[in-house]
Amino acid sequence: MLSSKALFRMALLMVVLYACGTSQPARRNVLSRTSPPANQKPANPDNNRNPNQTTFTKPEQITTRKPPEERPVVNTKVERREEPETDNTAANTSAGYRSPAFYRNITDSIQRVAAKPSYYKITENLFKEMAVVPNPKNPAVNSQWYTTVNFDARKPNYVILHHTAQTSAEQTLFTFSISRTSVSAHFVVGRDGITYQMLNEYMRAWHAGRSKWGSITDMNSCSIGIEIDNNGTEPFSDAQISSLIKLLGYLRDKFGIPQSNFIGHSDIAPVRKNDPSKYFPWKRLADAGFGYWYDSTNLAEPPADFNALLALRVIGYDITTPASAIQSFKLHFIQNDSSPMLTDYDKKVLYNVYRKY
Repeated sequence: MLSSKALFRMALLMVVLYACGTSQPARRNVLSRTSPPANQKPANPDNNRNPNQTTFTKPEQITTRKPPEERPVVNTKVERREEPETDNTAANTSAGYRSPAFYRNITDSIQRVAAKPSYYKITENLFKEMAVVPNPKNPAVNSQWYTTVNFDARKPNYVILHHTAQTSAEQTLFTFSISRTSVSAHFVVGRDGITYQMLNEYMRAWHAGRSKWGSITDMNSCSIGIEIDNNGTEPFSDAQISSLIKLLGYLRDKFGIPQSNFIGHSDIAPVRKNDPSKYFPWKRLADAGFGYWYDSTNLAEPPADFNALLALRVIGYDITTPASAIQSFKLHFIQNDSSPMLTDYDKKVLYNVYRKY
């Protein structure tokens, strides 16, 4: 049995619940989808909505993307940026030349991405090739491998001078940094006197090409190639000749290169090449001890039986084609005349030079 106090509390609770139910109807969860009876048409939710009922509406899609007609059209065409042209480079640009700054930028990128990694890979492979035991498949070797302890690296004995036939040192650095040109040199001397080294002196550069000097038919294997920044139609600057002489002194002292072995590309490749051109100051180099020059104040008459072709051969020229050998000699020593004929003066010069060998 419930006490009177318990009954009183229950009655009071019922009164409170009744009062709350009449003043605030219970809220229904609108997310629950209760199907109406089968014979009852669905009511219009807007007409029958209880104003006190909590409802949810689908929010509008929020986006920062503008309609297609309002979006700006973006130009995706890549336009090449050209270096500003100057009076000196305008003609060259039309012929495919770019400014020194262009070649400097692209060469620096090539050096960092491709040239230097390739250089180290090639040298590493060469070192491995030289260090390993010779190929056992050599049919001439039929014994075990014996090693000697008396050896060192081959050293160059000639210096071949070239002019670049290009417009700037930067263009030449680019030319030597890409593989498709298949040409290189150990050093490049710029017009401003800056000297660039591109290959270790003990490595074989590709600068001489098809050439011959004396009995040597592979000048690349025994020489150092130096490219001098000059297009072949202009004098060489004092700054670059001074830098060149300094470089030649270093090479002479390091490798013991004889004075007679400083020659030009035109000397070893008659007619095929004309560098370092008639403007090159061979006498200035000879006065510094690099290459020979004749004594213009004391030109002796050659003897009656003097054989000019034999003299050219003794000096080192390839006389297979006599006219070509004469032209190469005159390009080096006469310079203002490169015809294939020797005048009396030319013979005196040749005899004077010949006596130095």
